[in-house]
Amino acid sequence: MKHSGKPAGHLRPAVSGTEAGLVVAGFGRHVLVEKSDGERVICHPRGKKNQAVVGDRVRWLPSEDEGTIEKVEPRDNLFYRQDEMRTKSFAANLDQVLILMAAEPEFSENQLTRALIAAEAAGIRPIIALNKSDLTEPFGRAWTKLAPYRAMGYQMLSLAIKPKASGDETQTPVQSLMPLMQGKKTLVLGPSGAGKSSLTNLLIPHAQVLTAEISQALNSGKHTTTSTTLYWIDAARSTALIDSPGFQEFGLHHIEPMHLAAYMPDIKAHAQNCKFYNCTHLHEPGCGVISELKSTGKPSISASRYRLYGDLFAELSETRY
Repeated sequence: MKHSGKPAGHLRPAVSGTEAGLVVAGFGRHVLVEKSDGERVICHPRGKKNQAVVGDRVRWLPSEDEGTIEKVEPRDNLFYRQDEMRTKSFAANLDQVLILMAAEPEFSENQLTRALIAAEAAGIRPIIALNKSDLTEPFGRAWTKLAPYRAMGYQMLSLAIKPKASGDETQTPVQSLMPLMQGKKTLVLGPSGAGKSSLTNLLIPHAQVLTAEISQALNSGKHTTTSTTLYWIDAARSTALIDSPGFQEFGLHHIEPMHLAAYMPDIKAHAQNCKFYNCTHLHEPGCGVISELKSTGKPSISASRYRLYGDLFAELSETRY
């Protein structure tokens, strides 16, 4: 399932004199648009709402030293979260989402599940990466906790972005990540403290300089690390890392409760065996999911995952009444 935005002015023909561009950073109502020659220009949205997000392909109209977004081209996908109050878009036209967590402090399976569901719903490939593999015991516990996700077929990586031991270990993230990122736009997502900034600085050594330059260009007078930014990893501008702000909550209010099972591979695998087509997998007789949970062997659905499914189903049902 893919989400397509309906940007302001999408019904108007392209205004004469517009140029093609790519949104590479967003700060409130301003966005930074990159031209085909690599030059970057600050642009403002046409109208009251800012519909452009990082990764959007846009048509913009130059005006003195800045520009105006006239049209957002149709999106391949949009990765976002939504709570009761507002929608927060991370980026558009992604190839994959790298969900980065750390062995210590202990990661939240609730947050991980929500991010995976959002990726599945948007039709974007998720990769799960666990940082701090140099912390042997905490990493072992965390890796074991991720066993259900390996069983579901998600691609998993172990990283030591800032290893305590000296040596060549600092190259590990580059060696394991680069083949997966080559030629793709990858959004790096994760809670504060997972190592996102360290990974960005490792892969793009000049990232802090770029951020400072953007901040100065926008005359914001403050650091802009809380905004989403696209960084090119290669000179050919074919491989991109998109750095996003850390988050504490990840709302899924854009997901219909009856669609939830379809975005959880372990639940989905047994939902097709249900007696009723509108089974909620919570209490119905003849439910394939409940039957699997009660099987005498080792169920392929973990107790923690099923508990998360029930909690999310209840949460999403509440928002619709």
